[in-house]
Amino acid sequence: MRNSRRGQVDPFIVMDVMEAARRAEEAGRHVIHMEVGQPGTPAPQGARTALARAMKDEPLGYSVALGLPALRQRIARLYGDWYDVDLDPGRVIVTAGSSGAFVLAFTALFDARDRVGIGEPGYPSYRQILRALNVEPVGIAARDENRLQPVPGDLENLDLQGLMVASPANPSGTMLDKPALSSLIETCAARDIAFISDEIYHGIEYESKAVTALEITDDAYVINSFSKYFSMTGWRVGWMVVPEAHVRLIERLAQNLFICASHAGQVAALAAMECDEELQGNLAVYKANRTLMLEGLSDAGFDRIAPPDGAFYVYADVSHLTDDSRAFAAEILEKAGVAVTPGLDFDQHRGHGTIRFSYARSTGDIREGLARLKRFMQARG
Repeated sequence: MRNSRRGQVDPFIVMDVMEAARRAEEAGRHVIHMEVGQPGTPAPQGARTALARAMKDEPLGYSVALGLPALRQRIARLYGDWYDVDLDPGRVIVTAGSSGAFVLAFTALFDARDRVGIGEPGYPSYRQILRALNVEPVGIAARDENRLQPVPGDLENLDLQGLMVASPANPSGTMLDKPALSSLIETCAARDIAFISDEIYHGIEYESKAVTALEITDDAYVINSFSKYFSMTGWRVGWMVVPEAHVRLIERLAQNLFICASHAGQVAALAAMECDEELQGNLAVYKANRTLMLEGLSDAGFDRIAPPDGAFYVYADVSHLTDDSRAFAAEILEKAGVAVTPGLDFDQHRGHGTIRFSYARSTGDIREGLARLKRFMQARG
């Protein structure tokens, strides 16, 4: 049967690494998972309790397309608590994970053959979702001196209709401060470039609080999710904040593309927002793991890294060790029993010389993984 050209997207390499790790475990090996960007903890206990109660007492049918009103109101309150931003809950749209939000945003903002700038290294699915929608992703090679984040000068001479920015970023963990984010937003506004801010790792910061685009402008799309800070990856609930004039547009798209986000997931997400003590406990683990990673990776020989301001990743330059990060990652899995992600997932041009390490798992796993990596590098010479 025929298929479309726009359906020919690249694989998500980290998922292939996860499958290779699964096969190794099935064969009896013990694998330390530093490849996948998800917490090792379950959804907060309060979220699971609330869902169990709802499953007993409620039908959990379709919600309205924009999401449960109580959840939208609670998300709006979060912006006051975290950023001192007074947000109208009517601008909040609950989505089927951040992935659903990307589909809605890209569909609402761009026409076929429009061009959208994406910082590289960056989350690979931006590129693939855009391609599937027949929108052209334009890679912007972010530089070390700019903390692997795009800057206004990078946009010169580029014909763009949109710009996608993430802070804290995946895979680097680097963040944009308020002046840097403001400069990008102002540059885009001056050139009529739609600005989309991926804030999925907000809440997971270490030295300073991440800045939301909503502190600077209402004329942006802001995307977030319950996957990372709220430890709910598999529940597939995210959200998006859009300008007031765009709400009805997004609502019509959501009605037709998704009907609604998971009602069960929304019930759990609402309760998760009241579980701050447990969530801060998770953050304390990430902080401890980050300290271990910065020391342990350097000790093992992975000492060329981006400054991980937030999220739970370390992005390392390994170009002095290999020119094939995919083969290098496979070697690490085979010989060390540690699963890591090759940089080709995040940067098609320079990723052959980079590796991403995740430290979202337990501290015991991180210690063991670092010890294995050190032995592997010593044996490799």
